[in-house]
Amino acid sequence: MHGSVLKTRTLKHRPLSSSTPNTSPPLSDTFHRQVSYARIAVTGACNLRCAYCMREEHESDSSGRTKMSFTELTTLISVLAEAGITKIRLTGGEPLLRGDIADLVATAKNTPGIKTVSITTNGLLLDRHLDALLSAGIDAVNMSIDSLRADRFLAITRRNEFERAKANLDRLLSLESVPLKINVVMLRGINDDEIKDFTNLTREHPISVRFMELQPFDDHQIWRTGKFLGMDKIRGLLQSAHPGMEELQGSGTEYFSFTLPGYRGSWAIIPAYTRNFCSRCNRLRIRADGHLVSCLYEKEGIDMLSAIRNGESRENLLELVRQSVRLKPEDGKTTDRGESSMGRSMSEIGG
Repeated sequence: MHGSVLKTRTLKHRPLSSSTPNTSPPLSDTFHRQVSYARIAVTGACNLRCAYCMREEHESDSSGRTKMSFTELTTLISVLAEAGITKIRLTGGEPLLRGDIADLVATAKNTPGIKTVSITTNGLLLDRHLDALLSAGIDAVNMSIDSLRADRFLAITRRNEFERAKANLDRLLSLESVPLKINVVMLRGINDDEIKDFTNLTREHPISVRFMELQPFDDHQIWRTGKFLGMDKIRGLLQSAHPGMEELQGSGTEYFSFTLPGYRGSWAIIPAYTRNFCSRCNRLRIRADGHLVSCLYEKEGIDMLSAIRNGESRENLLELVRQSVRLKPEDGKTTDRGESSMGRSMSEIGG
């Protein structure tokens, strides 16, 4: 594809740490997929206004009645762990807007059964929180940044915060003690000529740069306006930038992964829209409003926050998690769930 034949080899990355083994039986759905991973949107608020995610005037309800407290979140994490979840990712919105984020990480790390705790952030507040996150034992950081040029960063995020984001990215790159992945949403005609700028970061740093397709989840459906850049086009751009790149063993998410001889890191394509990951999906999501969904395309989900606030028993909370897993569709993308699930922004669903 796209000219030269790709070689295949394995690239070793720094291992994630683990904590207390999970003694719960595996959590499996009706299609025999083992569910072990939960993404928790700890807030729906964000300090950026990325054009593909939310409107400028977007107002999150996360500051009101539906905001999950520290105790509610840690209760939820404990229940998920008892049900069989071993991996937690804290997302948003922007999770670092929570002043207690490091305490959440520390508590999750000390929860029996939880092996890894990671975070996805836009990086703006890492200068305030990174040391505390490291002390809390964070296992991995994903930083979302879609351009390495100040003018484009401003155009995409609608916030003049590039210098701060770049400084915090540089700090992460210098660490090497915590695995780092950089998430780049590819936008046709906006940042599609920056591919080599991003892949060049992997020459000296043992990181993964993931080029992601635009997903059909936003307040105003910008993905329909011609900005979408598909997997084949992204791969062609990578091949043009690096004709000698070698293909690595991919993963369930990083469908295609590549590197070059002598490079310390790698880059990958996440075809979030054109390829279907459902057959390998191992995750649950907790939205910022406290609803548990077993599928990205699910509209309503199960209201775990209300169940916790209403004093439901531990066993009832566990049964709600199991119920969500039982309802997990075989193929959520083709299941008729209507347009309303696509009308939610990723900040509400949990990016």
